[in-house]
Amino acid sequence: MHTITTLGLAFAAWAGYSALETVVSPETRWHLATPAIQGQDWRWSGAVAAGKTIEIKGVNGDIRAVAGSGREVVVVAHKTARDDDPVEVKMEVVTHADGVTICAVYPSNGGRANECAPGNKGHMNTKNNDVTVDFTVEVPAGVKLAGRTVNGAISVERLGADADVSTVNGSLNVVAAGVVRATTVNGSVNVSMGRADWTGTVDLTTVNGSIRATLPRDFSAEVKGSTVNGGIESEFPLTVQGKFGPRSITGTIGKGGRRLELNTVNGGITLAMAK
Repeated sequence: MHTITTLGLAFAAWAGYSALETVVSPETRWHLATPAIQGQDWRWSGAVAAGKTIEIKGVNGDIRAVAGSGREVVVVAHKTARDDDPVEVKMEVVTHADGVTICAVYPSNGGRANECAPGNKGHMNTKNNDVTVDFTVEVPAGVKLAGRTVNGAISVERLGADADVSTVNGSLNVVAAGVVRATTVNGSVNVSMGRADWTGTVDLTTVNGSIRATLPRDFSAEVKGSTVNGGIESEFPLTVQGKFGPRSITGTIGKGGRRLELNTVNGGITLAMAK
């Protein structure tokens, strides 16, 4: 058994997004003449091959993904702000071997330049910019989704493939036909997976929030769950290994094989069986 600390979980949540820094300077760069919210929309559509990934990287704002009816991925970014100019936050599209990455790139104000790049590469720094970018993504069947933000929630509805999502301040709600990986710090994690045939380990992690994972009825895995303030429930028969208590458990569901880890500090953990 291992001890989970709030600091450790927060660090783990940031590890998958290590290229992102949010720095707040003591002054804003400039102000619009009126405090009214200014808005601007940006749209992109393009083909992403089945098995490849559409990746969305933001800083301030929500990400919502839905199943698309066409063959192309469609991304709409809605930018709003009170003090800063939404036009100055540029939308960049990077095509690479694993798919397409789309980023909200804030103005660079000295130091390392902001850069859009896939995965853990690149750099984004808001420099006290108050522009919020909310993404809506239509994802065709077979295309994977990766969603990254810092201050915002992520919701995924009826995705036809795998999803890998992370935020810091926001909840994660994902329904996907594939495998789901989800990490936040301040928010709940609620995922439903249509497949559970991954290799290695899948992590579902938060610090302040509950975790609920709905899995196929034939689900098999080695399961490890831990909470500090909350309980653990499972609708699957679980063969327990070693010591267990109301706030931590290690055991096997079905034939085992792969590994599922669920960790929170302030919240309960539920393993639910798909209906």
